[in-house]
Amino acid sequence: MPGAAAPGRLGRVLLQEIREVPQGSIVLRPDDPDAEFENTWWLGASPQERLGLSVDEVVAAFEETAGMVRRQVDAMGYRGTATFYVWHDGDAGQLRCSTRSCPPTRLPFDGDYFTTRDLGTIVTEFLSDGEPGFVRDLKPADLVAPSPQAPLPVWTVDVSVATAAGG
Repeated sequence: MPGAAAPGRLGRVLLQEIREVPQGSIVLRPDDPDAEFENTWWLGASPQERLGLSVDEVVAAFEETAGMVRRQVDAMGYRGTATFYVWHDGDAGQLRCSTRSCPPTRLPFDGDYFTTRDLGTIVTEFLSDGEPGFVRDLKPADLVAPSPQAPLPVWTVDVSVATAAGG
């Protein structure tokens, strides 16, 4: 059935994009955090593409990517703190990820966030969004005084490379 395979093929684009994250150069400059913005990726998928994906395969792609980022950090000789992290930007309808030279407790978010080991919940929220980027239940009063948002869940992985003993 040709139609049955289409969503799966479309969904593979997102998985490929996730795995492309560490193929570019990673900028780790604790003295210039703005330069590290270059490490941020915006990953989206249409509602049809999302149908062809499972939470497990998206989580596996990010876990694989975190390992590749760690190897890249090692290859570049960086020996400071480095964190790879993923979050769902519901307003934009995207999964986003980045690598920064800071611990998980100091990520550059304007609002409140909390770190989690449960990437599956973040991916589930992304995949189940049937209208990515569509803001729901916005009331005129929200434009004047936005209601406080719940803290953002952020999946983090330490991609720091330990220095060799005595070296």
